[in-house]
Amino acid sequence: MFALAHLSDPHLSPMPRPRLVELMGKRAVGYFNWRARRGAHHSPDFLSTLVTDLKHRGFDHLAVTGDLVNLGLPDEYGLARRFLESLGPPGRVSMVPGNHDAYVRGTALLHLDVWKEYIAGDEPAQNANVSGAPFPYLRRRGDLAIIGLSTAIPTAPFLATGRLGRAQLLQLERLLKITKGEDRFRVVLIHHPPAGRHSPHEILTDAKAFRAAIAREGAELVLHGHKHKAMMQKIAGPGSPVNVIGVPSASNPGSNPERGGAYNIYRIGGKAGAWICEMESFGFAPGGAGIAKIRSAKLI
Repeated sequence: MFALAHLSDPHLSPMPRPRLVELMGKRAVGYFNWRARRGAHHSPDFLSTLVTDLKHRGFDHLAVTGDLVNLGLPDEYGLARRFLESLGPPGRVSMVPGNHDAYVRGTALLHLDVWKEYIAGDEPAQNANVSGAPFPYLRRRGDLAIIGLSTAIPTAPFLATGRLGRAQLLQLERLLKITKGEDRFRVVLIHHPPAGRHSPHEILTDAKAFRAAIAREGAELVLHGHKHKAMMQKIAGPGSPVNVIGVPSASNPGSNPERGGAYNIYRIGGKAGAWICEMESFGFAPGGAGIAKIRSAKLI
């Protein structure tokens, strides 16, 4: 069985101290929110404990579905790079960016350079689409095809929306078709949830087009973050429905079992037409009793 781990939305802290000139527009709003409320929901100590537990449990590959930084401060991207390196080498860790990773226009593209080895496909030709960005990328690991997408775009204050765009969606369908022909278990990584009901200020604006692509070409598993809570949904595939799974923020110390920091491990086996996929979630147990298995499910 191939063990694919999944964590998301660490919102790394402590945050580098911003200069006054950096606290303008959206950053000013975000910084006030962090100091007044949001920062309390992200603990570096809890994140460290969770990552240590994940490493001890072991995995073959790790998917990270975005929001490593908070305000898009230049120094945050180096901090996030060191965090990625602590998780494992680029060949063993695949990540996609979230809306906070492209928080403001001035630094919206920094992750493409600083984290480039973690968002690169296996073949150089896959590492840039027609717009010059490296998404979607394709990585083959064992029987898996890991396809990484970016929904990260800079937005106005009070908005956390995402967008894929036509170029990514066309390439996504192409990669899904190719890897289906290779009889691979196709895992799509995306930050914003492509299914369910969400507030207009935080939606994936072309979620309908994404679901249409999956309905045409299929996938075996879609993993996302963004909502900071455990989520399990299904969307239509060409045959059977496709599981869409979200995890909470990895740094949230809350005791709510849906929102407390957690990671998932998907154990994948079988073969095309007869895949097996079982999920286990490990996180902070209510009452502060340490990290434990908090849910499990047979997905396929």
